[in-house]
Amino acid sequence: MNAHAFLDAPLVTLSPSPVPAADPPPLIRLDAVSKTFKPRGGDTVTALDRVDLAIRSGEIVGIIGRSGAGKSTLVRIINGLDKPTSGRVTVGDVAISELAERDARHARRSIGMVFQHFNLLSSRTAAGNIALPLEIARVAKPEIERRVTELLALVGLTEQRDRYPSELSGGQKQRVGIARALATRPKVLLCDEATSALDPETTQQILLLLARIRDELGLTIVLITHEMSVVRAITDRVAVLEDGRVVEQGATFDVFAHPGHAITQNFVATVSGAAVPEDIRARLVPEPVKGGRTILRIVFTGPQAGEPVLSRLSRLLGLDVNILSGRIDDIAGRPFGVLVVSVPDDIASRGAVIAALNRLGLASEVLGHVG
Repeated sequence: MNAHAFLDAPLVTLSPSPVPAADPPPLIRLDAVSKTFKPRGGDTVTALDRVDLAIRSGEIVGIIGRSGAGKSTLVRIINGLDKPTSGRVTVGDVAISELAERDARHARRSIGMVFQHFNLLSSRTAAGNIALPLEIARVAKPEIERRVTELLALVGLTEQRDRYPSELSGGQKQRVGIARALATRPKVLLCDEATSALDPETTQQILLLLARIRDELGLTIVLITHEMSVVRAITDRVAVLEDGRVVEQGATFDVFAHPGHAITQNFVATVSGAAVPEDIRARLVPEPVKGGRTILRIVFTGPQAGEPVLSRLSRLLGLDVNILSGRIDDIAGRPFGVLVVSVPDDIASRGAVIAALNRLGLASEVLGHVG
């Protein structure tokens, strides 16, 4: 986009685009994307392995994985900083994976980037950092001033415009980083571990800001994170990376309610209160134990999340149902609860509990058995 086109563009804060209607076409597509590296004197490393991913316009999508899963490589490939070894990456109608570097730099103006450690220039004020991408794009000074003022107001930093990064809190620095990423009116906002360096309260504030920006500006936001609590807070869909592969993806609520892959189950357990206590986990065995207990994971959704289902179950079946851990939460605007319980390990009791849970429409899973 040249300077004249930039000046003629409507101000996004004055004319926000609505979030697209249901089932819009994908804005970002990754088709069989692989990326390999061969360190000097070392073996070939596969960072991404035939990744297929479609992200619709207006979505907030979480890409979650442990360290080394391939998240950072995925970000660099989406924004054209790196090219896949094979496969194709499309953003809008542009095959960004096939662009020459000069064209890729131009295309990156439609993709904003928010970093974990802010990446602000210490010699520039908040306003100066936000202005930087506009100066690089050779936008006229009056328009830069107008745009910077808009963005400072959008992220709640009008009074901090002349402060330097050393004078700002972590949350304020990240707000500057978000404003800078929005300066060139991108269609896509990539957030690479954008809250990992922040405390929980500030993280919540930044996530709420991102959700509001999505709603007001109609952006598509991709959150790269290793924190399931971030995914739970604002994402519409989630994809789970492990060893460079997407091992699970779907609507956030569905993935929380029915995690299929072991790594997803571990992630969900960290925020759902559904972790098995460590002393019991150490004694879990796959087969029933005479006179022992069966450990069950039960998922409550909808109205059932607030109902005393287990107490009714205990009374009706005359069984001792012991709650080991649990939590009721809100996922994507819907009630969601998980309990880990133990029940008697004999076949009749275990079968009666599972059958009763099925009749009540509650999903359950046997996690193991203890003596």
